[in-house]
Order: sequence, then structure tokens, then C-alpha cells
Amino acid sequence: MKIAIDARMLGERGIGRYIEQLILNLEKIDNTNQYYVILTKDNFDKYTPKNQNFNKIIANFRWYSLKEQLLFPNFLNKYNFDLVHFTHFNVPILYRKPYIVTIHDLIILKFPTIKASTLSPIIYKIKKFFSKIVIKHAIKYAKSIITVSEFTKNDVISYFNLKDKYIDKINVIYEGVTKLNTESSDNIEILNNINRIKPYIIYVGSAYPHKNLENLCDAFKNINDLNLVLVGKKDFFYNRLEIQYKDLINKKIFLTDYLDDNTLSLYFKNALFYVFPSLYEGFGLPPFEAMQYGVPILSSNASCLPEILKDSAEYFNPNDVKDITDAINKLKNNLIRLEELKNIGLIFYRRYSWLDMAKKTLNIYYL
Repeated sequence: MKIAIDARMLGERGIGRYIEQLILNLEKIDNTNQYYVILTKDNFDKYTPKNQNFNKIIANFRWYSLKEQLLFPNFLNKYNFDLVHFTHFNVPILYRKPYIVTIHDLIILKFPTIKASTLSPIIYKIKKFFSKIVIKHAIKYAKSIITVSEFTKNDVISYFNLKDKYIDKINVIYEGVTKLNTESSDNIEILNNINRIKPYIIYVGSAYPHKNLENLCDAFKNINDLNLVLVGKKDFFYNRLEIQYKDLINKKIFLTDYLDDNTLSLYFKNALFYVFPSLYEGFGLPPFEAMQYGVPILSSNASCLPEILKDSAEYFNPNDVKDITDAINKLKNNLIRLEELKNIGLIFYRRYSWLDMAKKTLNIYYL
């Protein structure tokens, strides 16, 4: 088969990793099909084929753009692919040849708050409106649909009120967990900074509204003898959080900005546990990264998280600030449970494999 993989989002946070690992592992297992990896001029050099059956081509159509909808279909038609794998829901409405689509989540539809975007309110509402149309089209005409959790599958079924003929097309394929190099070299200056704020719990990720950092920060108004470290690149959302909680910043709550791998490793290794307060995730990779450093997990019980974390974490209701507060206070004093969670996590994360994901995806290509 002549298969195209839409990799225009390669290098982006979240979906970019999914694309990277899908291609990397398909290269390892498939020497039969001919692949065309679709990139943009901005990320073209981020991928170098390691399998002679893999080629890369440029398609300069920005995702969520009018060009994507109007011009991308003609571009694809010229190549006459047997199958296109759209790795995100943004399938061009005018494209009618065989394709499969991966739907990671419905955040754009389930959290339609202006606070979730730097766009103007009118532009954001237009984006949400057209996203719904695009996803509905993607579901209707897809040969097969991949979701990254049972939760996302059920969310798609419920939100779009799907009938059996569409439900039968949905296949759940879990994402994998990338094995990290958890070794680190001591840096006296960094360790001194860490020791000044210990004991602390850590969160690593963005500050988008669905990540629910506001409720987590509110919980720390009633938590003593423990600090919160938020690791994430400073952007509009983190800056807004810093202004909102200025009375707690550098007293109970510490924002680090982006950390290199070695520094992040030191912060992980000195954390009491990792906290994940998210309201909505399609899969949710950050806790699995923390597990590899031997960091226990305290997680929200929302969306897919109990499904994928199972008994490797303690849970709280992310919508209830008091429950978050109580859960943190309870776990911080339970040294036996912290050690149990550490040992469970060091084994648990290995059950999610990118290679298995690629093998199952390849099977979908043949359906």
C-alpha cells in the first residue's frame, strides 16, 4: 500500500510525540508498505527516514487553516494514496479517499471557554464551531477511527450521538510511554535551590485551564509545611496564573519555567510526590514520566485517568478544592503508602509501549 501519514504537527507538544513515535516504530516493523510522511517547511528537517520505504514530502498547509480545508485535498489527490492517516481530527472536509483518523480528545468542544485561548472571543467561537463540523465529518467518512483511550471513545460516541455503524469503526489503541534517561549529574547550585524549597510536590506540564492549576493553587492556601513546584514553559497561561496567585508565589508556590532534562531530573528525584489535577485528558502521559523517577502519583479522578493509571495512583475529585487539600495532606503524611506507590509506578509504566501502539495501528491500516 501507498500510505501517507500527516506529520504536519511533528514537533508540537502532545500530538507531536504521538506522531514521532508512530513513525519511528512503524519504520522498525514494516518493510512492505510505502510511506509518505507529510511535513511542513518548518518541521521538514526534524525527521530523517531510517527505512528505505519511508519518504518525506512538504505540504505547507497550516493546521486549522482555510488552506488546509480548501487546498490540502487537491495536494493529497495528486499522490493517489491508498490510505491517509490523519493523526489529529483536522481532516479536510473535501477529502473523500480512504483515510483513518486519530482522535486524541474533545477538549476544544468540551472546554469551550475563552480562558483556554489567546484568540479573541469571536475567533475562538468560530474555531470551536468549525472544529465540531470537521470532527463530525472526520467520523462520518473515516475508514477507521483510532482513539487513545476508552474514555475518549465513549466521549466521542456520547457527544456526537453515534449509531452502531460509526461505533464499530472506533478502535482504542493506547499511547506508549517513552523510556527516559533518569540519570542526573549533581549541580550544587540547583540542589541548593531545591533544598531551600523542600519538602515539595511537583507538577510538570502546561497551565491550560483544563489542567486545573487554579484549584490546585487554591488548595495550597490551606496546606502547611509543604510547597508546590510548577514546571512549565512560561507563557500567557503561566503568566496569568502568576498574577492571580502573586501572594503565594515564591512562598508556597514556585514556578520554574522550562527546565533542561538534567535539572528536571533533580527536581523529580527530590519531590515528595507528583500531583496531576487535570479535568480532562485523552490519555495523560506526565504521570508516567514521574513514575520513572520513582515519584509517587496523586491524580485527579476525572476523564481517562483512573482507566490508564488504575491502582498506580491515589485519587481526588479535581472539582472540589477541599478534596484536593485533604488528599494532599493525607498522602504527605503516609510514608508507607508513598513507598508502595513508588514501587508500583516503577513497574506499572512499562505496560504502555509505543511499539505495541504501532503494531496495532498497522493492523488498522489493513482493515
